[in-house]
Amino acid sequence: MSVKPEWPAGVGRVVLPTVDSTNAEAQRLAPSMTGPVWILAGEQTAGRGRRARPWASPKGNFYATLLMQPKEGAEVVALRSFVAALALREAFVAVTGAPEAFALKWPNDVLLNGGKVAGILLESAGAGQGRGVGHLAIGIGVNLIGAPDVAAVEAGAVRPVSLLSETGMRVSPEAFLDALAPAFAGWEARLVGQGFAPLRTEWLAHAARLGEVIRARTGSDERTGVFETIDATGALVLRQGAARVAIPAADVFF
Repeated sequence: MSVKPEWPAGVGRVVLPTVDSTNAEAQRLAPSMTGPVWILAGEQTAGRGRRARPWASPKGNFYATLLMQPKEGAEVVALRSFVAALALREAFVAVTGAPEAFALKWPNDVLLNGGKVAGILLESAGAGQGRGVGHLAIGIGVNLIGAPDVAAVEAGAVRPVSLLSETGMRVSPEAFLDALAPAFAGWEARLVGQGFAPLRTEWLAHAARLGEVIRARTGSDERTGVFETIDATGALVLRQGAARVAIPAADVFF
């Protein structure tokens, strides 16, 4: 019998029936925050993904944001996307018992049987006044019971899937948060205590298309090469012939 992990000490929990977006709610809460807090919503009326793309938000899927106040510089703060990805995969494995089904797609997606089941969006939620990032909102969307139509996603993008359609398992947003929050706390403690190296190793162990040819697009610039690794800053490293190029931010296509 599996044992439900304990909710992380000192971390708040706010559950809302509906909200415009959990990241927007995090920005509103940031000035009065006294510690990290998870914000979970039953539905979003104005959900968004990376580059302000709309995020479909039907009831029953998972929409949550962790609002936190990191103390490091912006470069280290950005590594929380890897903390979130590893925590998401751990939570999925905990609720399904199927570790082989889940992979990590650079920079911030989780794949289930090769399809996108979850995405991550990091946003600054306040100014640090010379102290780096003041507040960080880590938005997470998971297709628990439904996924967008393939026609609604960008051409060439990974097909959207849901946990229900791929596994037959129906997991509530509250139950998924019960698995995700402790997993995030564990990987966060590793990042703070040991640095990025152990997270990089674990992320690469589950990386989708590692060693294969992929495309990385930034605006109008597109590079094609072999996905060799991620470097110590989390940047994507492509091999193009004899050359190696590090790409700090891009959309990746298989």
